[in-house]
Amino acid sequence: MIAMDIHKILKLLPHRYPILLVDRVLELEKGKRIKAVKNVTINEDFFNGHFPNRPVMPGVLMLEALAQTAALLSFETLGHALDENTVYYFAGIDNARFKRPVEPGDQLILEAELERSKAGIYKFKVWASVDGERAVEADILCTMRKVS
Repeated sequence: MIAMDIHKILKLLPHRYPILLVDRVLELEKGKRIKAVKNVTINEDFFNGHFPNRPVMPGVLMLEALAQTAALLSFETLGHALDENTVYYFAGIDNARFKRPVEPGDQLILEAELERSKAGIYKFKVWASVDGERAVEADILCTMRKVS
């Protein structure tokens, strides 16, 4: 079982503040599954407008956090990070369901299972929870592409 701190995550993911949405990897089984954490704090920029009277983490950012978590699983499974000419993209999102709001002070537990990998396209079952209660779930497709 592999764990990662923020320093290792920063080496693997190209994202930086304010869009880096994974704080720590708790568990990772290469080629199978990953469990990570996003600590949700009131000083995140998106809470200024979403919503001023009742701050809620946007669903699209929960999905982005799950995609970043899945990317970390992909990179560890492949045994290398992206080079400067490669980008890891969303290729699709299906069956997204939002089950509960995520608020400041919550610890979002991010999980992904690799369902299949074929021709550079990765399919994941992903979900996130707070205090054991499912907040979001989806099926996502991701791919790596060379850029010039």
